[in-house]
Parts: sequence; structure tokens; C-alpha cells
Amino acid sequence: MFNYFKELSLSRSAWLLLTTSCAALEATALYFQHGMGLNPCVMCIYERLALFAILIAGVIGMLAPRNALVRWIALLLGLFGSIKGLNLALKHTDYQLNPAPWNQCSPFVEFPETLPLNKWFPNVFEATAGGDCAKIVWKFFDLSMPQWLIAIFAVYLVIFVLIILSQFKRSRKTNRNLFR
Repeated sequence: MFNYFKELSLSRSAWLLLTTSCAALEATALYFQHGMGLNPCVMCIYERLALFAILIAGVIGMLAPRNALVRWIALLLGLFGSIKGLNLALKHTDYQLNPAPWNQCSPFVEFPETLPLNKWFPNVFEATAGGDCAKIVWKFFDLSMPQWLIAIFAVYLVIFVLIILSQFKRSRKTNRNLFR
């Protein structure tokens, strides 16, 4: 099994699949925001940013999957994004399932002054005033968006953990025989 995951991490197509899946999820989020008019809350924006970290990890991994340093940078960034995203989605779900005055998210996104993504890309990273973290505005199969994100980030996390563990497996050396 680890041989399979190691081989996956060495192929560009696997990294392309990761990048494509994240891009599809980001496009879906933007459709919900701009196409359906569902206002994103602060937690939605942070979850979107965690998904962007996984997307960037896919792009980095696609650049040179056979280079160990590049692959490890991509794997660690993807692992960080999936852990952070899972934590954010769990917290967001807690806001929705246990609404209370003391259990609320901030009304404004808080990016560092040196990286004000909400000012640079407001259509993607600005939380709107109508976006309340405790409010459930969409459901599919009786699960809200953050509950779906728990599943999505958990799948990414399991995949990244398996691939990272597979990196410690030695690759099989293929003996090339000219006269075979």
C-alpha cells in the first residue's frame, strides 16, 4: 500500500488531481457566494484560505514531484492546510450547532497588515456583513457547508498522512538488464 502512495507522490498526475479538486471546491464556493448570493462569514473565508493552501501545495508538488525537497514542501503545506481547515470546520460547526452570545466568530476577517488578502482580493476573501457564522444558509443531505468541509478536510488529511508515511518507504530499485 505504501508503495502505491509513494508512486502517487512521484507522479504529476496525482498532484494535478489534487489541484483540480481544490480548484473545483474553490469555484463552488465562489458560485455559492456570487451566483447564489450566499454571504460568506469569517469562518468561511478562513476555511477557503485553508483550501487555497492545499491548492498551492498541489501546484508546488506538480512542479517537480521527483525532487524530494519540493515534494516535502508540498506535502507539509498540504498537511498544514488540511489540519487547519479541519479545525476551522469543526469550530464553525460548533458555532452552528451551539449558538450562543459567547460562542460567536468575529464579524471581521483578521489578516496581517503585510498580507491584507481581503483588501487585495475582496471578491474572494472579504466576509460580508450578512455572513453570520452560526446561521445555516445551505444544506445538502441534511449537512451544512461546514459539516461537508469536515468530511472534505478529513479526506485530505488522511491522504496527506498516508503519503507522508509512504515517503519513508524505500523505493524498489528496478534492475535494468539490457539483454532481458
